[in-house]
Amino acid sequence: MFFEELIIIIVIVVGIFLYRNYQGQNVGKFITSQVQEVYDRFAPYSFKTVREKTKELGQEYTPRQYLIQIGVLGGFAGVVSYLYFYNLIISIFYIVAAIMFVPYLSYLRCKKVYSEFIFEQIQTYTSNVIMEFATTQSFVKSLEGVRNSGILEDPVKSDVDHMIEISYQNGTIDEALNYMSELYPFYIVKNMHQLFLQITKEGARNSADSLENMQQDIDMLVESVYRDRIERQSFHKSFLQFGIMLYLMVMLVQYLLGRETYLVLLERWYIQVLLHGTIVINTYFLLKGEKYYNENVGAE
Repeated sequence: MFFEELIIIIVIVVGIFLYRNYQGQNVGKFITSQVQEVYDRFAPYSFKTVREKTKELGQEYTPRQYLIQIGVLGGFAGVVSYLYFYNLIISIFYIVAAIMFVPYLSYLRCKKVYSEFIFEQIQTYTSNVIMEFATTQSFVKSLEGVRNSGILEDPVKSDVDHMIEISYQNGTIDEALNYMSELYPFYIVKNMHQLFLQITKEGARNSADSLENMQQDIDMLVESVYRDRIERQSFHKSFLQFGIMLYLMVMLVQYLLGRETYLVLLERWYIQVLLHGTIVINTYFLLKGEKYYNENVGAE
């Protein structure tokens, strides 16, 4: 017990030190700024990209929201681990481990926002290129019309610019279509490009009917994607509730065995290994669910 009390005293002293040295500024903001600096230095390029776009869209968490997330995750980890082991040192370890997952959870959330934004841009790109082609009967002219309309945003707008450059350089649209299809592996993109390739090379007689059918396919896919988004949100809520209940199953075990019997069992090393394994497996289960929930929207 002496060592646990020493840890508590050290935590209190560190808190007082931070307050006295940074009382001229908000301590929470200081901590957040330091963590932000570490993220910016070591975060992978993909994280920086999606996070920057999330900021532009106004959907990035504020420092206060991040601190709340840290508090909730750390607090939950502390309570659960203490109920499992009744050991302050182990609880502190799990609190730190839980907080370390905040950047990963932030990446998944930003990736979801970015993925939804890209899908909306792709929907705009395909629908408007089809409408432009009905008037111009030229794929490149259709791309130029959509680009000049100002309805696209980066990175899709820059990629459409590159498609136009490739088409003029090569004198064909083949490479441009392959470039966009590989960059955005959406069902609607691949099908639309295949259709334009067929019209361009084979000179389809009923291109108007084909384009109309393609537009209907896009509308149907968009409807199914938004339906899937609603279903995912419902699944996500139920999944989190189920995951939390799995963690708290230890309370049922203690109720059935009695707290004193449970404490005696804790003295056996293999029981502790089993409990640690339970926490790790439950955490892996939750992280896999979070990853599924934030997977790409509308992609194959």
